[in-house]
Amino acid sequence: MTATQRYKTILMLGLPIIGGMLSQSILNLVDAAMVGSLGEAALAGVGVGSYANFVAVSLILGLSSGVQAMVARRRGQGRLAEMARPVNWGLIVSVLFALPLSFIYISHSADIISLISDDPEVQRIGQSYFDYRTMAMLAVGINLSFRGWWNGIKQPGTYLVSLVIMHLLNVAISYGLIFGKLGLPEMGAAGAGLGTAIALSLGCLLNGVLMWRSARPYGFLKYRRGPASIGKLLSLSIPHSLQQFFFAAGICTLFWIIGQLGTEDQAIAHVLINLALFLILPGVGFGIASTSLVSHSLGENNTEEACQWGWDTIKTALGVIVLLSLPLWMFPDVILGLFIHSDTLLLQAELPLQITAIAICFDTAAIVLTQALLGAGANRSVLYISTLGQWMFYLPLAWLIGPYWGFGLLGIWLVQLIHRALSSAIFSYVWSKRQWAEIAV
Repeated sequence: MTATQRYKTILMLGLPIIGGMLSQSILNLVDAAMVGSLGEAALAGVGVGSYANFVAVSLILGLSSGVQAMVARRRGQGRLAEMARPVNWGLIVSVLFALPLSFIYISHSADIISLISDDPEVQRIGQSYFDYRTMAMLAVGINLSFRGWWNGIKQPGTYLVSLVIMHLLNVAISYGLIFGKLGLPEMGAAGAGLGTAIALSLGCLLNGVLMWRSARPYGFLKYRRGPASIGKLLSLSIPHSLQQFFFAAGICTLFWIIGQLGTEDQAIAHVLINLALFLILPGVGFGIASTSLVSHSLGENNTEEACQWGWDTIKTALGVIVLLSLPLWMFPDVILGLFIHSDTLLLQAELPLQITAIAICFDTAAIVLTQALLGAGANRSVLYISTLGQWMFYLPLAWLIGPYWGFGLLGIWLVQLIHRALSSAIFSYVWSKRQWAEIAV
């Protein structure tokens, strides 16, 4: 396969995934824009609730990459009759984990939210938003398992269609519930959480219909004993879920650190983090594409091709991220003005946003290779590198330089720039060593 063909394959597989992920990020930004009109406390409250919910669902996020890697590996090995069996195991794991976790989180939501913010009004808004979002945790787990199937068989466009429909429903329902429009009750910021929960549940039903039509011939919802295979899914999913949990908990800890600077800084940080996630998503999307490409190549015992997929995906992702980051660097005031309606806060947020644009470019290799290593089954390596970098380097320095030494939000964002650059260097070194090629999936 020529270099041109490889880049074309990456784009054809990655762009639908990116489209779906960008639609989610755009939805978060739309929510932030709608809630932002309710004031700084509402914006900070939704931010607190969002990051707490991220921690809540993080323990099942590894399902998607686990299912995807197993589906793609079986496809590469020609085991078509059992390709969809990992999806079945993903559904079982979703029920066993997501339902009890959602009950536990909701029953302790007040304590969870109070760990992130000391502001009573922010706590009140954040708790109600968190409760509604966590109600849909089972739907999230099921959708993650379905996403693993579509990405694993290299048909992410189908999942994209269902995702776009789900997000359009989310915008309409959330708008109606926030402002009391479309015949719905006026709930304020909490309406954004309930609207998302309803849309996720409707999207789950739509995905189930699509899965039944597509995956039934390949073992979907067909019973067959396979505890060892369920164990393999858990061995792939748990390290990634733990990595996502520590990452999400790190975001909450970062939000708490910023909270020591004040509610206004938390409101700014919520917008900056959402914009950063928007910028990261092309890298994550291409990285998820590399999960299938790497796993498929390893299923064919072609280590050289698997390794090259990682490097080529980094180059593709970097080009896209650089293009997307230019508006954030050149017109920060215009972009921030969509979410922040205070001239003082707007001025304070401009330079951190420009730093964000540079930092994400530095982070491209880490973003892509995280997903590529998951496709190779090196989930533990991803867990160790990501978690230690965040908790042993970034967060302690963020607290030290931000609140303790008084360099504020700008100092925290400069530490983030250094952290992202170092992460890319470490992941690139691990990928070049190729020890991941020896892992069985």
